[in-house]
Amino acid sequence: MPATSNPNAPRRTVAIIGGGPAGLRAAEVAAQGGAQVTLFEGQGSVGRKFLVAGRSGLNLTHEEPLPQFLERYSVAQEVRDRWNAIIERFDPASLRSWALELGVQTFVSKGKVLPLPVAGKMRTTPLLRNWLVRLRELGVEFALRHRWTGIDDQGRLTFDHQGTQVQHLSDATVLALGGGSWPGTGSDGTWQKILTERGIECRPLQASNCGWETEWPVQLLKEVEGLPLKNIALCVAGQRSRGDLVVTRYGLEGPPIYRLGPALRVMQEPRVELDFKPDVDAQALLARLGNPQRGFVREARRRLNLGPAASALLKHLPGRGPWRSAQAIVDEIKACSIPLSGPRPLPEAISSAGGIAWSELDERLQLKQLPGVFAAGEMLDWDAPTGGYLLQGCFSSGDLAGRNALGG
Repeated sequence: MPATSNPNAPRRTVAIIGGGPAGLRAAEVAAQGGAQVTLFEGQGSVGRKFLVAGRSGLNLTHEEPLPQFLERYSVAQEVRDRWNAIIERFDPASLRSWALELGVQTFVSKGKVLPLPVAGKMRTTPLLRNWLVRLRELGVEFALRHRWTGIDDQGRLTFDHQGTQVQHLSDATVLALGGGSWPGTGSDGTWQKILTERGIECRPLQASNCGWETEWPVQLLKEVEGLPLKNIALCVAGQRSRGDLVVTRYGLEGPPIYRLGPALRVMQEPRVELDFKPDVDAQALLARLGNPQRGFVREARRRLNLGPAASALLKHLPGRGPWRSAQAIVDEIKACSIPLSGPRPLPEAISSAGGIAWSELDERLQLKQLPGVFAAGEMLDWDAPTGGYLLQGCFSSGDLAGRNALGG
């Protein structure tokens, strides 16, 4: 609804900084509420990260029941209820309805919610194009190549516009500058310095949904670099994750280890246990393997149908073997422990954890030290796996910030 019931009163002005999903949604909601919205973007176009996310099919959200859906998010326990309320207000069903309003139907594949293919291809551009048409029809103004450089005590924003300093003052501001991953799209995390200089606490940005590094033996890489570990289970601190991994020159890459990132990041000496045969218990494996007296890896590969990557790990990982019994190698097949040195660099990550501390925000996502300034998206301190949860979190928080920027 409009910010004022007086038709002669000036329209409320709202500045949005950041042209990703959170910022675009905030702009849409504020404009629909009657505000005059200006969206500032440091790059030459908006939606760049949105387009990158959709290169292999835009996973908007996930179909699973909401209680299970909410459990996928990693946030501090003391703000769990606050975060859940943000998602529930603009939930997966709302996001699908929003896409349909823009003329884009969605379908479900293994729980993932994706736009229907256009001309046989999974594309993000039709949704983004229709979205931008709607925003322009709502009167949203786009100020491109405006890199945010600061905010003063009166809430006046400053930008670098191709070498020229520009100032802007509005009734409310929504910060939606993203995290620190994929900096080529504009989300380079430099906003943290601006806020910390204002005394606002920000948790350091950390790589999330990324590969993890370990030091492989040279011979191992010669045999299996780039090969998959198919249908395995990973265990970290009692948490399990299923799927496929890839052995890379630097370590392990793939969705199962992405999902375990929050548990790995809090470990002083991170390590992961791989179960190469998660659907078969140790006793059944032992029965199938029989009682070979030598060539245990060779026999395990033949009789247990181990893939080449798993076999090479059993053969070349330091401190393993030479194997002396069938029981010993079965124990390793069910719990192959691999020490990890750390995550891949933040710019390579799909997303980032960390951001503005929740203690700096009120229930409306307004910065307590900067009245009239709200924050949304990956600038907030939350984390989620791939599979639709990341975009849903950005849309939901952007929706709330945009509504609250209307005031009242």
